[in-house]
Amino acid sequence: MDHPEDTTAERQRLRSRLVDLLNAYASEANHIGHAFAGRNHLHGPDLHALLAVMHAERAGAPLTPGRLGEAMGLSSGATTAMIDRLERDGHLRRARESTDRRVVHLRYGESGMSLAMAFFTPLAPRTDAVMAKFDVAELQVVERFVQGMVDALLDYRDELRGRG
Repeated sequence: MDHPEDTTAERQRLRSRLVDLLNAYASEANHIGHAFAGRNHLHGPDLHALLAVMHAERAGAPLTPGRLGEAMGLSSGATTAMIDRLERDGHLRRARESTDRRVVHLRYGESGMSLAMAFFTPLAPRTDAVMAKFDVAELQVVERFVQGMVDALLDYRDELRGRG
């Protein structure tokens, strides 16, 4: 959506500032994720897998092992080893919820959810305080913007993997 009334200089300033802020946010989120992983003896990809499973569950579309491996760019064997490790430690569970018993969905394990809640709950009041400064319409604009940025990253990731 073009906005001809916007000044080119201000759009460029905002573009640069927003990219810097998104990079800073991603970096800080990564530091927090590493702290969680370290405290819970998780490998780097494990945290990404847990987040992917959690987001898929929230969206009402639980991941299969194959879709998780594809999303993470892992081979079938590496994905199975990671899922086995996460399941053994109680972070994930495999569930056969379909009439087709061959279909396996990945679900967050109870102990994994408890660990995540204990670690991330202190962050909630901080993020809630920031969001309280914005009305619903402003948050909807932010949502649209962030979703667009995530989609751009996903498109580029697929392109890098030769699927774009």
